[in-house]
Amino acid sequence: MARWLHGGRPDADLLALQAEIEGAGAALACVYSSSAELDAALIAARRAAGVYGPKRQRRQLIACAVAATATLAVLVLLSRLIG
Repeated sequence: MARWLHGGRPDADLLALQAEIEGAGAALACVYSSSAELDAALIAARRAAGVYGPKRQRRQLIACAVAATATLAVLVLLSRLIG
């Protein structure tokens, strides 16, 4: 396939192969020295995106709504029993 792309010139084929090897090596490089650094960076990015924060607020809001609904239901039942 490389001969077809470069007209069958061995020098061009060799240069193309070297470029592909260098590109593959760069793709395997990692800017983090350990998995702990990678995990810390992922968590920081997720916190910055708001992945962890609003979920807790939603849970508290849902819990308050359920408690208010249950309280209202109990009050309605008691008012029917008394009245």
